[in-house]
Amino acid sequence: MRIILLGAPGSGKGTQAERLAEITGMTHISSGDIFRQAEKEGSELGKLAKSYMEKGLLVPDEVVTKMVLDRIAGNERGFILDGFPRTIEQAESLDKALREDDIDKAVYIKVSQDELLRRLSGRWICRQCEKPYHLTTSPPKVAGRCDVCGGQLYQRPDDTTETAEKRLKVYFEQTAPLVDYYRKKGRLLEMDGERQIEEVSKDLLSKLRW
Repeated sequence: MRIILLGAPGSGKGTQAERLAEITGMTHISSGDIFRQAEKEGSELGKLAKSYMEKGLLVPDEVVTKMVLDRIAGNERGFILDGFPRTIEQAESLDKALREDDIDKAVYIKVSQDELLRRLSGRWICRQCEKPYHLTTSPPKVAGRCDVCGGQLYQRPDDTTETAEKRLKVYFEQTAPLVDYYRKKGRLLEMDGERQIEEVSKDLLSKLRW
């Protein structure tokens, strides 16, 4: 299957993509992970992506589209796209590249804006092992320290309240129209993302008939 997970930052689409990939064997392709890896490697693309992400802005279409399509090329297990496409232009580029191998489902994980802000502004990451935490829903046992490796926790620039508000504004202005785009194509599957993670996962697998 070829699946797209749609949802605002903080909707839980990354978590659901990981679970779905683990259960089905499909490849999880995250645009955010691609850019963070490029940043670690110190590439020009990574530096460019970082400058946009820290401001809560979208990385230019031509840059992210090329990177994602490179990852899709030759994939035979099926894939789950997480964080791409984010604009109608990217969706059209994806359709053109896939040609007859169309997207099977675009899953929209729906979460209210107030809940999204609460989730985003509480996220912290371990500097060493990158394990994520949330001050409300999954806090560390020792404040500021990772439960797994003892590493220092930090908040990414794109997870502060101010940047989170900008990210959501950009999402609802530029990315939300994708919901209508895939609805018109008859590919949309809407999910209530304000439930427990396990409940969303179970419902998603059931609706995908896996």
